[in-house]
Amino acid sequence: MNAMNENNKRRHLLDVIVISSLVFISLITLLLVFIFRKPGAYAVVEVDGAFVGEYSLMTSGTFVLNGGTNTLVIENGEAYLINSHCPDHTCENTGKVHYVGQTIVCLPNKLSVTIKGDGGGVDFVS
Repeated sequence: MNAMNENNKRRHLLDVIVISSLVFISLITLLLVFIFRKPGAYAVVEVDGAFVGEYSLMTSGTFVLNGGTNTLVIENGEAYLINSHCPDHTCENTGKVHYVGQTIVCLPNKLSVTIKGDGGGVDFVS
């Protein structure tokens, strides 16, 4: 019976070590993502996978997209969607994006807005 307790203790110890290691690796990865993320330079808009346009994040404006189904707003270096003609409005609730690799997607309207960098170097998200 004592041998069973020893085996259970060893398994428990190994479980704790494995779980602790995974949590530590995840936290380090998350920290690296936050440290190396870069502010974006422009927003790329695609509808149904086809390129529609590219909008600088340095220029404020409101842009009607996809035949009026979505409205893109750019201000203070951030982009977000308003007035979406879709049932769930998830794209509007995504909020403002401004880091390279961030994306807003409106699935019902097949629209995506992706933040891209200035082209210098390799972005960490890719």
